Amino acid sequence: MRTAPTILHLDMDAFFASAEQAAKPSLRGKAVVVGGLGPRGVVATASYEARVFGVHSAMPMAQARRLAPNAAYLVPRFALYREISEQVMGLLRALSPLVEPLSLDEAFVDLEAGEAAWDEASARLAGAKLRVDIRTVTGLTGSVGLAGSKMLAKIASEQAKPDGLVVIEPGTERALLGPMSVRTLPGVGPATGDHLRRAGITTVDEIAEAGEDELVRLLGKAHGHALYAMALAHDERPVVAERETKSVSVEDTYDVDIHDRMRVGLEVQRLADRCVRRLRDAGLSGRTIVLKVRRYDFSTLTRSETLRGPTDDPGVVREAAARLLEAVDTTGGVRLLGVGVSGLADYTQEDLFAQAQAQAQAQAEAEAAAGESAVPERPDEEGAQDTVPEQVPPAERRWPAGHDVRHAEYGHGWVQGSGLGRVTVRFETPYSEPGRVRTFRTDDVALELADPLPLVRGTVCDRRGG
Repeated sequence: MRTAPTILHLDMDAFFASAEQAAKPSLRGKAVVVGGLGPRGVVATASYEARVFGVHSAMPMAQARRLAPNAAYLVPRFALYREISEQVMGLLRALSPLVEPLSLDEAFVDLEAGEAAWDEASARLAGAKLRVDIRTVTGLTGSVGLAGSKMLAKIASEQAKPDGLVVIEPGTERALLGPMSVRTLPGVGPATGDHLRRAGITTVDEIAEAGEDELVRLLGKAHGHALYAMALAHDERPVVAERETKSVSVEDTYDVDIHDRMRVGLEVQRLADRCVRRLRDAGLSGRTIVLKVRRYDFSTLTRSETLRGPTDDPGVVREAAARLLEAVDTTGGVRLLGVGVSGLADYTQEDLFAQAQAQAQAQAEAEAAAGESAVPERPDEEGAQDTVPEQVPPAERRWPAGHDVRHAEYGHGWVQGSGLGRVTVRFETPYSEPGRVRTFRTDDVALELADPLPLVRGTVCDRRGG
């Protein structure tokens, strides 16, 4: 452990919910819950106002609604969150080459490696400036912890929440950790915590008092040694620069099990396209296509196919995913589907066979369409009946709660809710006063989904949509 608090841990405050409050003036200071809104949805993030009612991350959304029935419930806008995260990570990388992201809203930084800090005073100054820079660039707040190790820096940022800065001074670590719960230490989850509690160990001090041999007996050699060291405030884990991405994947959980095989196939194709978009956004390609299917009985099947070379071609990924689906029995219903790509590379070796096959199929379809259009000028009654195109009703447009829209007359707004052929929109922007609410038909041609606006004027926002 270092003799100066130059390991920084940043944790953005209630990130998703805070971003939504910043984007929507009418929700500032109000309870906001972001997550899946269906019967099987879970809470991704709750604002501090919602936490007062007991709502927290990973809670079933149905339970959250019972606890906070008057909160605003919104569908996540991951494109916006990723854009803000990239801005924040850019600020961290300006401090040091050693930045270890843990998620979109959390990271460790080695300030000493970037010569941004060398003692307590310089570390405190760097942390304070970072908080100001984050607010200036994103309009949001983050909590900063500074210490001589990763474990203690994370504990410090928890103590700093919300919107604060805490420095753990060298020499004070043992006194700080002692009365804390064993669950404070990394690697102590519910199962390990219960195991220790049954042995009469509930605090960090009691771990230290039990001794290393007793912890090894209770938890095994590796876990026992590591936990005893951390109880003594020893944590030598280095800050590791951003790890190499091993896979890119997307998945959806459905409110109602899907039984129709054609619908399952269409969902897999849609997921494949989303996966490729994410792959291309990262400048990557991959050679192993993975299909994940969770069935009605919660059994989960994973199938994969490895291509001759890496690809980022959506047609290739769609076809591989479709082939994998053919080997999966979905008769009883499907509750989750996912498509992923692994074996990543930063170049593409196109699957020429698949491309040629796709081109041949496209040509055959074009020829078939041309043949179908050559209808006799005076077909007989039976022939006329055969050539009448099937009238397929247009799919109803979806209006996810919280997502951005634009109206030809009223301008930019966001969806408050929809149903029964109606969609309710509040027209406001991050820079306006709370706006007015209007209701439209879901098929109103003047209303369309829009890109999210940046939370701070003059910053760039993701243009891929919310």
